[in-house]
Amino acid sequence: MKSVALHTLGCKLNYSETSTLAKQFEDKGMKLSNYGEKSDIFVLNTCSVTDNADKECRQIIRSVLRNNPETYVIVTGCYAQLQPGEIAGIEGVDLILGSKEKLRLFEYLEDVESPSCIFKEPESKIFVSEVGGKDDEIKGAFSADIDSRTRAFLKIQDGCDYGCSFCTIPMARGVSRSLPLNEVVDNAKKIIDSGYKEIILTGVNTGDYRYIAEGKTNKLIDVLLELEKLEIERVRISSIEPNLLTDEVISLVKSSDKICNHFHIPLQSGDADILKLMRRRYNLGFFRELIEKVIVEIPDVGVGIDVIIGFPGETDENFKNTYDFLNSLQISYLHVFSYSERKNTLAVTMSGKVDIAKRKQRSETLRNLSAKKKYDFYSRFIGTKQKVLFENRVMNSGGTDYIEGWTNNYVRVRINNDVSLQNGISEVVLNNLNGIKSVESLISK
Repeated sequence: MKSVALHTLGCKLNYSETSTLAKQFEDKGMKLSNYGEKSDIFVLNTCSVTDNADKECRQIIRSVLRNNPETYVIVTGCYAQLQPGEIAGIEGVDLILGSKEKLRLFEYLEDVESPSCIFKEPESKIFVSEVGGKDDEIKGAFSADIDSRTRAFLKIQDGCDYGCSFCTIPMARGVSRSLPLNEVVDNAKKIIDSGYKEIILTGVNTGDYRYIAEGKTNKLIDVLLELEKLEIERVRISSIEPNLLTDEVISLVKSSDKICNHFHIPLQSGDADILKLMRRRYNLGFFRELIEKVIVEIPDVGVGIDVIIGFPGETDENFKNTYDFLNSLQISYLHVFSYSERKNTLAVTMSGKVDIAKRKQRSETLRNLSAKKKYDFYSRFIGTKQKVLFENRVMNSGGTDYIEGWTNNYVRVRINNDVSLQNGISEVVLNNLNGIKSVESLISK
């Protein structure tokens, strides 16, 4: 039996698509190997949001080939779409597939069912077509059956119509397209049938879900209402742009027993001038009002925020404004990214490049702020009863065996391991902040 190992870089959308690829290989009668194990085929689903993602892709390919030089290497995803020539220059890569070709992999992988070995190519084969139009096909994807996750990613949307000055995603995935609502529901039912307890809705711009059927435009609120009818414990929105987090969605989350009290909302900069240079679709006043509204409507809500530091032209004063703005918001955590120059974007032509060392320093400052925000948020729930979906076993450095899970509002919970709790929701009392320390003394602007 032939074997395949798959590895994913980047976003939850990539994870859902890798899961779909793994299921396709299983349907061909192939054995799934873990990443790092020897296999006949290796598939890397790449990201290209940052330069680090590109570097990591190259490092992974070289590492895999060092340990397993005869494996047939397939590279797909956003990096493959944008820079197939660069990937072809990595010795040992056999097949490069773009975004449109990714989920049609077996159309390009010949003789996969042959009992003989798949022989490496003398040079990379490249199948990368242009992405762009509304008529581009969108393939459904979801994670089910092929891993041990208790939470499944469900792709509902792909592509993006936004023109943020730093982003290559529209070039890699095309314009915004959405799956038909009935396909979303059908895929959700398959996830439920596989035993998953939580569905995470994902896309490039998940909140921009729009599908016209029978004269009606279905939106994200319609997806949520349909999923609420199903026998699923939880539905979570992976990430949503602030201008797309509508009063309808907030109200539904407030009233629902299934839709999680958790929003991950990209901000990117807390300085008005930098935000304009980024070409985001809101201002700081709108963003503040949105966060305050969400917290008033859903007091226990968990709110995470994306922020990019080191954008061209970001001075010390601009960064201080970002720090002060974030510090003033009642949020739960930050995802901090250092700006990375990307080819063919508007931002790469801008003046005022920020020194790499300064980017790292600013990132560390905001990560300390994130730790403080998380500490403050978690502290609010000490002594309360919370329902936790337990998921993974973990071992600490002292050898203690735990099981870990998440509350509805995205508080990570850990208790002594009990296998009977795995992939189930249990009510527990949160009694301490084990491993989460206040870092207030570390915060500096």
